[in-house]
This record gives sequence, structure tokens and C-alpha cells, in this order.
Amino acid sequence: MKLNLLCVGRLTLPHLNDGCAEFAGRLKHYMPIEITEIKEHKTGRKPDLQRIIATEGEFLAQRIPAGSFVIALDQRGKHLSSEKLADLMNEHMVQSIPEWTILVGGPYGLSEALRKRADLVLSLSAMTLTHQMARLLLLEQLYRCCTIIRNEPYHH
Repeated sequence: MKLNLLCVGRLTLPHLNDGCAEFAGRLKHYMPIEITEIKEHKTGRKPDLQRIIATEGEFLAQRIPAGSFVIALDQRGKHLSSEKLADLMNEHMVQSIPEWTILVGGPYGLSEALRKRADLVLSLSAMTLTHQMARLLLLEQLYRCCTIIRNEPYHH
């Protein structure tokens, strides 16, 4: 199985960039991973947030590969434990699902159309996270899933 992360915006904080690089590197030992960043639309004096969310959503939707299992990150999504997410990943590996595409929205989240398009809307936390912080937590959890599946000691 391949992991495909579609993210709005770039990582601007060095410690988050380093952490994401670390966990993406670790994940490559288990499966291919590709991280695609699309441009984050900045707000002006009178921001049209709905237009920004819709535009970013269109750019993300264009990059979703056919046949991919789509996971949209949203704080209102389903809460899964690390073990349950690992179970889902393992189940999809056994079923030969070729790819997971995970959508990480920008500062204003994902469009309703993308949430509806997703096979799973997943919450990393009930708390609000920056989209950059969410990417780091996501990569760590995906790595944790791989270690759970292989029964390796990383997960306690």
C-alpha cells in the first residue's frame, strides 16, 4: 500500500519540518509515501473564507488518485485509537487497497465537498490543531500504525 498526503500549505516552522521529515523517513521503511503540498491561499482585508476553502478543495480534489481510499482530516471527524487505525490499515493491506490519500486542509479546514468525497473523515484530536501540527501528528500516527501491525516495540 502507498501513502499519499495532500496538504494545503508548506511547513514553515523548522521543528515541524524536522519532525515531519523524521517520520516520513521512518515510514518509507514500511511503504512508499508521497507528500504533495498545494498553495495556501492567503486572506486579505476582507477574506472570503468560503471561496478560499472551496478553491483549496478543488486543487486537492484534482490530485486524488482514482481507486484511492480517501481520508479527510477534520476535528469533527471520527475518533480512532492508534490500534483501530492500525487495524484499518492492516485490513486494507490484506484487501490490496492500493493507496491511502489523506487530505490535510489549510488553516480554515476542508470544504464540505471534500468531506463528503472522503471514505473516512478522521479527527486527530477534539482540540483545534494548526494544519502544520496536524501533519506532524498524522505522520507519527501512521508510523505508529506500521509498528503496531508488525508488533514492533515503538508502540507501548
